[in-house]
Amino acid sequence: MISREPLLNVGILEGSEHVTGRLEGAFRDRDGSVVSGAFNAQVAEGRMSVVLEDGVHRYSGQEVVFAPADSHGAVRLNDVTIGVQFHWERKEQQVFRGALRLLDRQGTGITAINQIPLEEYLASVISSEMSANAPAALLRAHAITSRSWLVAMLERARRQAPPPYNRTPLNETTTAVVAWYTREDHTDFDVCADDHCQRYQGITKIISKSVEQAMRATRGQFLVFDDEVCDARFFKACGGRTEEFGSAWEPVDVPYLRSVSDAPGDLPPVRTEEEMNRWIATPPAAYCNTTDAEILKQVLPSFDQETTDFFRWTVRYSAEELSALVCRKSGIDFGLIRQIEPVHRGPSGRITSLRLVGEKRTVTVGKELEIRRWLSPSHLYSSAFIVQTVDDEAGNAKEFILKGAGWGHGVGLCQIGAAVMSTKGMTAEDIVLHYFKGATLRTLY
Repeated sequence: MISREPLLNVGILEGSEHVTGRLEGAFRDRDGSVVSGAFNAQVAEGRMSVVLEDGVHRYSGQEVVFAPADSHGAVRLNDVTIGVQFHWERKEQQVFRGALRLLDRQGTGITAINQIPLEEYLASVISSEMSANAPAALLRAHAITSRSWLVAMLERARRQAPPPYNRTPLNETTTAVVAWYTREDHTDFDVCADDHCQRYQGITKIISKSVEQAMRATRGQFLVFDDEVCDARFFKACGGRTEEFGSAWEPVDVPYLRSVSDAPGDLPPVRTEEEMNRWIATPPAAYCNTTDAEILKQVLPSFDQETTDFFRWTVRYSAEELSALVCRKSGIDFGLIRQIEPVHRGPSGRITSLRLVGEKRTVTVGKELEIRRWLSPSHLYSSAFIVQTVDDEAGNAKEFILKGAGWGHGVGLCQIGAAVMSTKGMTAEDIVLHYFKGATLRTLY
């Protein structure tokens, strides 16, 4: 297992034709010269060029690196996209400590990478994922969870394990599509800065004294199971019960990523359509079932607070709207969709296999993220939904109503549930060991 703090390569921008920003403070280039000021990087004639505002310092090649000459240096990057393909997607100017690496491997686009020690990276993740003024127990629980997930991923890469990725190829005779996605999609850096991995915005978000204290209190602390660092996943809200690992990713049993009740008492698994209808209609008294604005502000950044109907939610599509959407998102022409049929659910009620019946094609799709992608311009909150069909006078579907529960894949730590637990006096250890059953806490560096 890990025994010292690693240095991370965090992907901020990828495949950009043009990257601009500013080196604030003193930085050293590849020749050891001290430089600063605005920079302009672009790909021209298949080659990357980087020019500083003084017009004197010019660089080209596949990689250009600017390393801070002291602890005061910061990199300001323009037009950083956050919430990629989600409903809150937008561009921001962001500021980062550490080194800046600009890569262009094939002359097709620039990748901007922030190189930074793990603990400093995590301080930003905690502040980016939630309010820096959240309760200490919540900040500490999230620090332990995020640190564990990240190092488990690095350890897997170090062992050169094959990427646990799968997607069924599409053709005219495809009847089933199964897909799952992990951070192994990245090749030039360890982890990306968006929700695909962990939300990271450098020092753009204020890193408060409480976050610094949480990082110091948990430094080097990990969730461990069977002498390995836990692959500790997290998400926004489970909807009442968390999901098991195999519903979202590889079809394997991960003992500490099983479905647990998000409540002091037991909320039973939800698997049948009858049980799911009751689950949606009569929301349980779960930890994440809260509308308390003060609690939500602790765990939801301002753009996540733009919608608060995440515990139970409703989406409506006309048959024509849904058919056009699914054709665009899946690449399959179903014709007019007639039926949407859940085939299999996990214990949280999340659909892992869904059958779409159209005039031209019938295809079954899974797993949960692929279902969410097909049925929304960005992503549905979750795949834990029931389908209500409104027919026209001829008995054909004219409208589909999706009524759902929760926000995210549902595996691991429920952020909003953890926030509520922290307000009830539970410790960080109470929180993480509730969501990651069978794991233990261990300080490794």
